[in-house]
Amino acid sequence: MTTEAPVLNRRQIRLLMIGLMTGMLLAALDQTIVGTALPTIVGELGGINHYSWVVTAYLLASTASTPLYGKMADLYGRRPVFLFSIGTFLLGSLLAGLSQDMTQLIVTRGIQGLGAGGLMTLAFVIISDVVSPRERGRYQGLFGAVFGVSSVAGPLVGGYFAETDWRWIFYINVPLAILAIVVCSRVMRLIPFTRRDHSVDWLGAGLLVAGVSSLLLALSWGGNEYAWGSGVIIGLFVAGAVLGVLFVLQEARVAEPILPLRLFRSPTFALANSAGFVLGLVMFGSIIFIPLYLQIVKGASPTRSGLLMLPMMAGIIVTSVLTGRAMSRIGRYKWFPVAGAAVLVVGMLLFTRLEVDSSLWAAFGFMVVIGVGLGLCMQSLILAVQNAVSMRDLGAGTSSATFFRSLGGSFGVAILGAVLTSRLNGELADRLPGAVAQLPPEQRAAVGGGGADVSINDPATILALPAPVRAAVQFSFVESLHLVFLTTGLIAILAVLVTLALPNEKLRGAGPEGATGGTDGLGGEAPAAGGKPLAKESKAEAAADMESKSQTLL
Repeated sequence: MTTEAPVLNRRQIRLLMIGLMTGMLLAALDQTIVGTALPTIVGELGGINHYSWVVTAYLLASTASTPLYGKMADLYGRRPVFLFSIGTFLLGSLLAGLSQDMTQLIVTRGIQGLGAGGLMTLAFVIISDVVSPRERGRYQGLFGAVFGVSSVAGPLVGGYFAETDWRWIFYINVPLAILAIVVCSRVMRLIPFTRRDHSVDWLGAGLLVAGVSSLLLALSWGGNEYAWGSGVIIGLFVAGAVLGVLFVLQEARVAEPILPLRLFRSPTFALANSAGFVLGLVMFGSIIFIPLYLQIVKGASPTRSGLLMLPMMAGIIVTSVLTGRAMSRIGRYKWFPVAGAAVLVVGMLLFTRLEVDSSLWAAFGFMVVIGVGLGLCMQSLILAVQNAVSMRDLGAGTSSATFFRSLGGSFGVAILGAVLTSRLNGELADRLPGAVAQLPPEQRAAVGGGGADVSINDPATILALPAPVRAAVQFSFVESLHLVFLTTGLIAILAVLVTLALPNEKLRGAGPEGATGGTDGLGGEAPAAGGKPLAKESKAEAAADMESKSQTLL
């Protein structure tokens, strides 16, 4: 690969951003769009015992494949790997819409996830090829805005199509994917790629996919399909740990590792990925519980609960864009994730103050706080990782950032789900018997004599319960959610400490006023651990090309 960033003019960069943002929107949207439509889908296709696998298959495939795409893009070039990923996502979407039973839907969702793993990673990699780290923040801030839109639009769009034709949840991806293919294919032809001798670490790839899959299966099944202490769950955790050790040993000995271990010698790389893991746990593991409050306690429908999440989306979008521009202007990134993590601590603790009778305006205000925190964190940590690696490792480095964040989210969903279930069971055991005892005999028999048979799996069912029982269930949920948000707030404190340890390094490249940091105007090579350059570049060539290239680029 070339060691200097290619140059595109302003119009070409805009076109490229449209294609990349469309691809990222598709991948991010499909993380959440299915959730509100699943009851309708299961009602038509049957197979309710495979309900959770529609989501799990996508999560497994996208998370496990993320590091592979980064490395493949470094070895074979961005364009063919991106086109493969979006083509795979397009095929999976078509087949998912045509599914005739749950088995077909689960398999095709896995195909979708395989493509989505590349879309989420390669968008950051490709834009990093054409703009310097100093200018990259304002472009990647738009990616954060796309993620914010998808986190709210997914449940909203899914709920809408569930009421019309659920298959359009998948068919709607087709025209958008074709648009991304056409735009990116044309513009990416202008990005040069020099093929170099290489060998693909297929054994390492297999160990990584198997290890991550084992851990995610354990986290997805634990407490649902199987007890946490069952032989299956323990076996999966042991298998994941053993495969992880074998993966590290394999990566240490091969010439072209999927995840170069030498990158972790950089304090910035190691700390930014650690912070990404912790913040992923807080972000993915907590956002899913806010709609639970809106639906069960406030009685919002799935579609309306998506609309009620708009304040959080606004916080993410505005802050992501402003943070990106501010990083480009200031030329440093450290204090943005520190501030974001601190704001998340405040937001999570504020949510512990929500009660059954709290106004929606209070919830809206707390959502804005969390959205601001996420907007400050999301792109700044990826930019820190990219600024710490060389152009040669840009794909692998960027994919590592998205991989650790997704992995943290998977852990968060499992850990906080277990916290919620454990506290909820105790609260219901304390409150339900007394609530049921207040009912007339005929109603008491309908909801279960002692309250043990009361269904709490469906918000609509809960809202239809007699008033005393409904109030007991809602108070139990609120108390349980308090513990969930308190837990995420405490975990977010760990993110504050990790981000505080980040080095406050300059972003390489030319800023908006022409000021430069690092080795050259387009980014050049990142310093390795210890401050030694990873690759040599002619300073004379860099100086000769700097002015014309930076002006064209900016």
